[in-house]
Amino acid sequence: MEKLELKTDMLNLSEEQFFMLCSKNKGLRIERDKNSNIIIMTPTGIETSNSNGEIFGEVRNWNKKTRLGYTFESNAGFTMPNKAMRSPDVSWIPKEKYEALPKEDRERFAHICPDFVIELMSKSDSLEDTMKKMEEWIENGCLLGWLIDPESRTTTIYKPNASPSQLPFSETLSGETVLQGFTLKLDEVI
Repeated sequence: MEKLELKTDMLNLSEEQFFMLCSKNKGLRIERDKNSNIIIMTPTGIETSNSNGEIFGEVRNWNKKTRLGYTFESNAGFTMPNKAMRSPDVSWIPKEKYEALPKEDRERFAHICPDFVIELMSKSDSLEDTMKKMEEWIENGCLLGWLIDPESRTTTIYKPNASPSQLPFSETLSGETVLQGFTLKLDEVI
């Protein structure tokens, strides 16, 4: 991944200060890891952005029909229990969990881990780093995660208490019990 990682243990930025840093630098893709290191990432190319939009559209369309929760694209930031603030490419939170969040928390990097996340690999991403990020999502409460790799045309599926499994783009992905009734065949989208 083309990224710049800033070791900030000496700065000891509060959540408010980190939020302000992100607010003042809206043109940057910024995350923070569990050790409070700030990660500045390269924006994706337009091909990856288009694919991400198509995938987000599929999840959003399913959610519009079911009204089971809320969908988020890659600009949403989530503060996880381990204190990392991450922004998945696509995410979903059930309605009751989202609506239980205080309004002030929804206007910032909400203190919640989505139940479902997608990370879409781009040319600037490191597979090793993205796999670690997927594991971090699961460790912090995510119930289903998909790591989509257009280069190998495979999706690695992450779930709690299970080893990751892989499916080729020709196979249909299932939202299982998390996104009930949702299916996606990436050959038809990417």
